[in-house]
Amino acid sequence: MPSLRQLEYLVTVVDEGSFTRAAELLHVTQPALSHQVRALERAVGGPLLERLPRMVRPTPMGRAMLPHARAALAAAERGRCAARQASGLECGELQLATLHSVSLGVLPPVLRAWRKEYPDVHIRLFEHRHADELREAMSTGEADIAVGPVPSEWDGPVRTIGEEEFVVVVPPDDPCAVDGADRVRLDALAERSWVHYAPGHGLATVLDQSCAAVGFQPRAAVRTEQTAAAPILAAAGLGPTLAPANVIPPHFDGHVLRPEPPIRRALAAYTRGAPDPLTGAFIETLAANACVLPEHMRRQLR
Repeated sequence: MPSLRQLEYLVTVVDEGSFTRAAELLHVTQPALSHQVRALERAVGGPLLERLPRMVRPTPMGRAMLPHARAALAAAERGRCAARQASGLECGELQLATLHSVSLGVLPPVLRAWRKEYPDVHIRLFEHRHADELREAMSTGEADIAVGPVPSEWDGPVRTIGEEEFVVVVPPDDPCAVDGADRVRLDALAERSWVHYAPGHGLATVLDQSCAAVGFQPRAAVRTEQTAAAPILAAAGLGPTLAPANVIPPHFDGHVLRPEPPIRRALAAYTRGAPDPLTGAFIETLAANACVLPEHMRRQLR
C-alpha cells in the first residue's frame, strides 16, 4: 500500500520536474527520495516516472496515478485540519483555487476580512487561466474550495455568490465616449481591432463568445496574458477591450461603457463534498465580502 510520504514525493518530483529540486524542497537527500519513488513503483507494478537527461516526466501510468495522489494528500490535510479543529486549534492553511481575474477583482476584500477574523489561518492560492482548468484542478483534489464561474455538471455543493458584469473599456477620447456616453452596442465595434487575451485565457473565450453572439469575430490588435493589463492597454488607445467591472480601479483613466446587450457571469464557491467548519467559515466570509461589483462601478453602471 503506498504511503502518503511516497505520494508526496511523487507529486513533488512531477511538479518540480527534477529529483534534485524536489529533494531540496522536501528537505531529504536525493538517494532517499529516489529509493521511496522506486518503492512506490514496485508497489503499483510499473514505472511512474521517465528519467530524461534534463528533466523528469510522468509515464502514462504516472499520469493516471497523479490525480489520485493529489486527492489523497488533500484529504489527509483536511483530516489534519479537522483533528486540530476538534481539539480547539485552528488549521494552519486553507487551500483556495480560483481564476486570475477573480483573485484580482473579487477576492481582495474577502481575504482582508478573513485575515482579520482568522489571523493564524493562512491561505494558499492556486490561480488558473480558464474556468474549465479550474474545475478540473478542483475535481482532482488541488484545493479545499474553488471560487469561479458556476461549474457545469458538478456533483458537490455549489454556493452562488453573485453575478459579475463585464464592461467595454475605451480611451477617453474614443468616438464611443462622446458626451459621456455610458452604453455601447458590441456590434458597433465590429470593425475595430481589440485588446484581446491570450489563447487559453478564460476571458478570451468570454470576449469571443460575446462578439459571436452579435455576429462578428473580434480582430486582435494585441493579446495579453495579464487580466489587469487589458483595461490599461485599452485606455491607452490600442483598441477596445472587454473586462470584468470588478478589475477596474477607482479613478481609472479610461472610459467605461456597459455593453448592449449586457454581459454577465455568475460566480460561485464550490467544494467536492460537504464543507468542513473552516471551509464553511470561508464560504460565509466570501458571501459577505466578495467584490462582485464594486460600489464605484455600481454607481457608474446604473
